[in-house]
Amino acid sequence: MKGNVSEYKGVWTLGEQRGKEISSVSYELLAWGRGLADKLKTELSSILLGHKISEENIQNLIQHGADKVYVVDHPLLEHFTPDGYGKVLKKLIEEYKPSIMIASATTIGRTVMPVLAAMIETGLTADCTGLDIEEKTGLLLQTRPAIGGNVMATIKTPDHRPQMATVRPKSKRPLQADASRKGEVIRKSYPEDIYNSKVRFIKFVKDETAEAPIQEAEVVVAGGKGLKDGKNFDILYEIATLLGGAVGASRQAVDMGWIPYSHQVGLSGKTVSPRLYIAMGISGAVQHLAGMSSAETIVAVNSDPDANIFKVSDFGIVGDLFDIAPILVKRLREIKNQRK
Repeated sequence: MKGNVSEYKGVWTLGEQRGKEISSVSYELLAWGRGLADKLKTELSSILLGHKISEENIQNLIQHGADKVYVVDHPLLEHFTPDGYGKVLKKLIEEYKPSIMIASATTIGRTVMPVLAAMIETGLTADCTGLDIEEKTGLLLQTRPAIGGNVMATIKTPDHRPQMATVRPKSKRPLQADASRKGEVIRKSYPEDIYNSKVRFIKFVKDETAEAPIQEAEVVVAGGKGLKDGKNFDILYEIATLLGGAVGASRQAVDMGWIPYSHQVGLSGKTVSPRLYIAMGISGAVQHLAGMSSAETIVAVNSDPDANIFKVSDFGIVGDLFDIAPILVKRLREIKNQRK
């Protein structure tokens, strides 16, 4: 929204409730928001939309750093819809005028935030890896990879409010829960037409090939065209299981039907920021690098010494993955057996 920016105060984070549980990304966002709010000497609020929201979930947000929690509870908010959620958020923003609003770069955040930005005519910086406050102006500094992850761009929104951004999951650790914290709970309701959506929820189909959302995994073992056949993903599943992680894939592997889209990492797939990313047979197209280059530690295995993946990897092994992967599996099994 364009206008008197001085009217806008406070930092908001978008909480996510999956089923009846608060998603861990909600607490990560509060860690980001707490740092921003403290620098601005302003309040930190969390927004929670859903149905049959428990008092425990609300208090968990307060214990993890929120000063206020805005709650909108309605049957039509039980399942996420971009326009339904967008209209509710627009109403809240018009009434309470936050200066900053951040969401996680999950499926929900990456879907609803662009819709909301268009509704209220403000900017949005997606997939940020860093957020800070400019000392002289108090503006939000939004840092994200650009040009295929080769440079880091810092973006400001000086003339419109709220300043909006999504941040990558696993980019910050949640604050320690403080059971002594107290906060204000503000419950809102709106006319029925606000909740209505053009999207109709039919059913939820769980991806049986993934134990947990790949964006939340601490370890990702990803495969690309170098695996040569979809059946060869079995060894990656074994490595991921031994490491307690998830399996990812390049777009080429997904396009060839070797693995479902829910495993795709990159600009057109999921953005991941695990502690460990193992790339097996992935050449490193810029689109793929943009989705995983912020991983804490990157290990690449590729037979081509000039593969782009080695430019972002912390450890690189030039060799045939079909020779290296079995050795890795054997060693991981030995370590697991020694710990029993």
